[in-house]
Amino acid sequence: MSKLAGKVAVVTGASKGIGAAISKALAAEGASVVVNYSSSKEGADKVVAAITGAGGKAIAVQGNVSKAADILRLFAETKKAYGSVDVLVNNAGIYQFGGIGDVTEEEFHRQFNTNVLGLLLTTQEAVKHFGEQGGSVINISSAIVKLTPPGTAIYTATKGAVDAITRVLSKELGPRKIRVNSLSPGGVETEGTITAGVIGGDFEKQMVAQTPLGRIGQPNDIATVAVFLASSDSGWVSGEVLNVAGGM
Repeated sequence: MSKLAGKVAVVTGASKGIGAAISKALAAEGASVVVNYSSSKEGADKVVAAITGAGGKAIAVQGNVSKAADILRLFAETKKAYGSVDVLVNNAGIYQFGGIGDVTEEEFHRQFNTNVLGLLLTTQEAVKHFGEQGGSVINISSAIVKLTPPGTAIYTATKGAVDAITRVLSKELGPRKIRVNSLSPGGVETEGTITAGVIGGDFEKQMVAQTPLGRIGQPNDIATVAVFLASSDSGWVSGEVLNVAGGM
């Protein structure tokens, strides 16, 4: 029997990369998936087509997670299509690296609005739609919180906040049977990291050198662990930051 049969999952930032892989993996285990995207409708539609083509259920819903009105629409569309929510994956995130001299108010707020405020707003609305049986919130953090490389102060700070929020909300929402955990990937080969030049250069070599399992991560490496956290297999797991980074 599929681990997530009858469940409904909302995955933010799911038009590509880790979010797309998680959406497909959840659907493969029987979940009906809402593929959220901010700007890449084409990418989201491809994810939906891949899921439905394999016999699964999915819809794409546009929404900027840093905008409360967009979040309300996201869950209104989810309720209209599937009636409820059981799993939320807070995957939407942005980054830009630069030294302390490059920090600006604009860039600080741009990253924090999506990576932190977006997570809070989306979780706030999601918990209104979880049933009496509770649910699972899966936040996507980053191994960068422990690595703390130079030139990443803003992004590292946002992911440190994600881990802290995870622990707080696991205690706050636990009495409602809502589990809250973080996945903390290391280097992962995605469209975004390729475009940013992270993959294919010296930075990738450095990441691989720091990874005991000796390779760069792939989106599905993260997706399979997300399925675990979404399912009853992890029913006694909450408030954890789970490293999925090849030992990094």
